[in-house]
Amino acid sequence: MKKGLDIKFWLGIGISMFFLVLLFRKIDFNRLLAALRTVDYRFIFLALVYTFASYYLRAVRWYYLLISEKRIPISSLYPATIIGYMANNLLPARLGEFVRAYVLAQREGLQTASVFASLVIDRLFDGFTVIVMLLVTLFTLHLPAGMSEAETALKAGGVVTFLLYCGVLAFLYLLKRQTVRTLSLMGRLLKPFPRVSERLIPMLGSFIGGIRLSARGGHVSALLGSSILIWTFAVLSVDAILQGFGIQLPITASMFIMVLLVFAVMVPASPGFIGTYHYACFKGLSAFGIEESVSVSIALIIHGMSFFPVILAGFYYLWRSKLSFGGLWTAGGALKD
Repeated sequence: MKKGLDIKFWLGIGISMFFLVLLFRKIDFNRLLAALRTVDYRFIFLALVYTFASYYLRAVRWYYLLISEKRIPISSLYPATIIGYMANNLLPARLGEFVRAYVLAQREGLQTASVFASLVIDRLFDGFTVIVMLLVTLFTLHLPAGMSEAETALKAGGVVTFLLYCGVLAFLYLLKRQTVRTLSLMGRLLKPFPRVSERLIPMLGSFIGGIRLSARGGHVSALLGSSILIWTFAVLSVDAILQGFGIQLPITASMFIMVLLVFAVMVPASPGFIGTYHYACFKGLSAFGIEESVSVSIALIIHGMSFFPVILAGFYYLWRSKLSFGGLWTAGGALKD
């Protein structure tokens, strides 16, 4: 694992450095500092409140994802969520997802595989919500002149991705409700590829066996409602930071920027998504005619809001839980392997 991890780590560092060079090569640093000095930090504090409200709602959604397994108090789910996001900011290869599962499993006496399966569904809810947000944004927000081709491409990509997500969700539903039949059908479809079939079919069976989603209407509504609120608060955080710089844009502009940031964190980069995150934010802001130095300043603040507070909160919960950061890294790496 160590060798592969080193390659991925240094590749991520290289990609981050590339985007940082792109970002700062034409920036006037005097104007950048001047822009940072003009910020109304009351809005930055409001953005911080929105950010942690979003994390809290993630813990609420996790509660309903695991409710069929065990009724776990938010007092356990929220610290594990914060620790997981802290680890994502500091550790390579997105080990935070494995850390998050490990912390909760150890605390509540659950099987780590079952907890991790719930996080896979958690990410599917995120992806589906973000794609819906992208479609709403693209079909209601008109990008500035000169971006019509990019807008058309984004709309087409958004619709295709939405349909793919619908297909994945439908497949998972069938896999859960008709496990034997669905796996048998997969086996027949993959018959020309025996090696793939031998690995994939048992993996799918194990994965779906670890998922025990509640089918109760109230629980499903809570999952959908919490997903919408998670991303509502995330978008409001971006909007508050824009207002802190005295920039008034429609809320759909903040949604558009947030979608770009989500895509940016999918690009391999250094821990904390440094470089890719900033560049995506900068390009999104530039689309609305915001001056370059101001755009970079906003990108720095938005990234800092998602980076430093959760790290501080994560170390606080590590201390309270009597866990070590090194131990989490080792456990996360072992789970990933």
